[in-house]
Amino acid sequence: MIMKIIGKLSDEIFFNLIRENRYLHFVKGLGISIQLTFYAALIGGAIGLLIALARLTNNKVLSYFASKYVDIIRGTPVVVQLLIIYFAVFASVNMHRVAVASIAFGINSGAYVAELIRAGIQAVDKGQMEAARSLGLSYSQSMYHIIIPQAIKNILPGMGNEVISLWKETAIAGFIGLEDLMRGAEIVRGRTFSNYTPYLVIALIYFYITVMMTAALGKMERGMRKSD
Repeated sequence: MIMKIIGKLSDEIFFNLIRENRYLHFVKGLGISIQLTFYAALIGGAIGLLIALARLTNNKVLSYFASKYVDIIRGTPVVVQLLIIYFAVFASVNMHRVAVASIAFGINSGAYVAELIRAGIQAVDKGQMEAARSLGLSYSQSMYHIIIPQAIKNILPGMGNEVISLWKETAIAGFIGLEDLMRGAEIVRGRTFSNYTPYLVIALIYFYITVMMTAALGKMERGMRKSD
C-alpha cells in the first residue's frame, strides 16, 4: 500500500514537474511573484510614509484626503483595485504588467503601511515633539530627526507582517495575464489535468517562503529587543 502511494506520488511529480520541463513554469512564476512583492513593498512603504505624515499634519485638507485614501483602499478588494488600475488607469499606456501590478499592490499596501506608521509615530511620547520644537526645530525636522527614528522600532514588526501578507496577495496577479506562481500552476494543470499536484506545489512554495520571511522577522525583532 505504501509503495503504491509512493509510486503514484512519483508519477505525479514526474508528470507535473519533470516532463516537458514543466517545473520552469513554477520557477518563472516564483521570480515574478518575488519581483512583485519587492517592488510593491518599496512603493507601499513610500506611499504609506507620505500618507501617514499627511494624516498627522495640522493641515486639514491633507489630513482629510489622506484619511479618505486609507478608507477607500482598505474598503475595496485588492483584486478590484488591480483590475481598475490595469484596465482603466493604465489601459492606454504601454507599460509592462509587472510595473502595473507592482503599482497596484503598492497603492493597496500603502494604506495599511500608513496606519502602521501613524500608530508607531503616535506611540512615541508627545513630549519628544514638544522638546524638539522648543529647541527650535521645525515640524518636519522634528519628525525626521527625533520622532521617526524612535518610531521605527514600533513600526518594523508590523511592516514585516505587511510584506508577508503582500507576498501572498500577489497570487492574484494572474488576473491581468502575469505568469506568477498561481498562473504557472494553472498552466501546468491545463496541460496535465491534475487537479491537486500543481496547487500543492505552489502551496509549499508559498509556505516555505513565508516561513523564511517569518524567521527573518523574528530574528530582527530579537535584535531590536537586545538593543533596548
